[in-house]
Amino acid sequence: MSSKILVIGGGPAGSTAAALLARSGLSVTLLEKETFPRYHIGESIASSCRTIVDFVGALDEVDSRGYPQKNGVLLRWGNEDWAIDWAKIFGPGVRSWQVDRDDFDHVLLNNAGKQGAKIIQGAAVKRVLFDGERATAAEWFDPESGEVRTIDFDYVVDASGRAGLIPSQHFKHRRPTETFKNVAIWGYWQGGSLLPNSPSGGINVISAPDGWYWVIPLRGDRYSIGFVCHQSRFLERRKEHASLEDMLAALVQESPTVRGLTANGTYQPGVRVEQDFSYISDSFCGPGYFAAGDSACFLDPLLSTGVHLALYSGMLASASILATIHGDVTEEEARAFYESLYRNAYQRLFTLVAGVYQQQAGKRAYFGLADALVHDSGEPEYEKVDGARAFAQLVAGLADLDDAAEGRHDSTAAAAPAEQDNSVRQLFLAAEEARRMADARTPSAPVSEAPGKLDSHDLFDSATGLYLVTTPRLGIRRAKPADTQAAAEQSA
Repeated sequence: MSSKILVIGGGPAGSTAAALLARSGLSVTLLEKETFPRYHIGESIASSCRTIVDFVGALDEVDSRGYPQKNGVLLRWGNEDWAIDWAKIFGPGVRSWQVDRDDFDHVLLNNAGKQGAKIIQGAAVKRVLFDGERATAAEWFDPESGEVRTIDFDYVVDASGRAGLIPSQHFKHRRPTETFKNVAIWGYWQGGSLLPNSPSGGINVISAPDGWYWVIPLRGDRYSIGFVCHQSRFLERRKEHASLEDMLAALVQESPTVRGLTANGTYQPGVRVEQDFSYISDSFCGPGYFAAGDSACFLDPLLSTGVHLALYSGMLASASILATIHGDVTEEEARAFYESLYRNAYQRLFTLVAGVYQQQAGKRAYFGLADALVHDSGEPEYEKVDGARAFAQLVAGLADLDDAAEGRHDSTAAAAPAEQDNSVRQLFLAAEEARRMADARTPSAPVSEAPGKLDSHDLFDSATGLYLVTTPRLGIRRAKPADTQAAAEQSA
């Protein structure tokens, strides 16, 4: 297979796409401007990520790194504690990690190299070149020669993160969302604790009158502790303190809960600040290119969705490119499939996060909102805990994996073994369900009037009959023609 693929960026979205495309026999070059390992925030990983990490072949290595096992989240929101224990809701084995992103991202990047991608670090891409509307080449800095070179390609995955080479720098159509103009300030403690009743290894999210805190347990008894608030409030608070160190210390002391969790810990000097968290592009793909991960959009750190959306979009971009190259669908169909699924995942989570920020509503209201946004998967093995299961599904990111393959939304889902965990087997089962629903012409149905009129059946495009497949190779397929399907049913 002679198709040439360029991946820009070696974070989770880029390394996922590079690994899957190279493993499929394509010629893949990944250009990363930094030299890994490099620092990155986003340490609390959704449980869906474990499934995709397994799919790309990196699970054993990630599991060996000694990260704390994450089994859910405890949100102390107002006067209520929301304990979302994944094992109790989804069943044994559903878990992820609290990671050091410099190490985690390095593992994924190395895995892409092991799968056959050519990895060049310290290679900053200057710009993507277009022939008319089609992306065809990129100018990049070669760290060995010190020269700017040009590389051509058949397809490019822009996983350049917040730089957004194609959406932000070329088209200039990536826009901040007015809802979440937030700023985060954070640091690290040696030693600390979590709230009672926290799921094992789970992140603690604690509300405050003008924002919220995170407390994340990391390996080596380290804790990541941060505070998020609106940009205007951050600027007001910043004036009250001589330094960012003083500001973070004051914020920790202001919260009785966070103050208690850090009582036995020692602050490790070094404060970090990040702003302009939330944005979305007008388009996620176009002729010759797919924008993945933070290049296309970023939501908000509240529900730890960043790495989930990155891995998910990296997988979708790979499936779209492979399906086009193999002639399973047209390039236009593949782009429409990618655009629909990725945007739906972002918008549904956007709606839930917006609801959570409305603190006055209370726990039942949020669980009710989540129930409206996730189609019930009807698994009889585990008791449904009011709306908590749907809320946890969105927090964990599993809904998007189920939707991407229309997985486990009918009675056939009960065939999954009770001991099923969130390994790659989950993805294979979901993909098989996608095929069945496509062949059965299962209609999509809007389940929310949120922006974009969200459709919970967003791993299967009912209008075209396209669905995600994982075997015998990753890609997209279309439903069987109606007459063929009818004949098969008559002969069965």
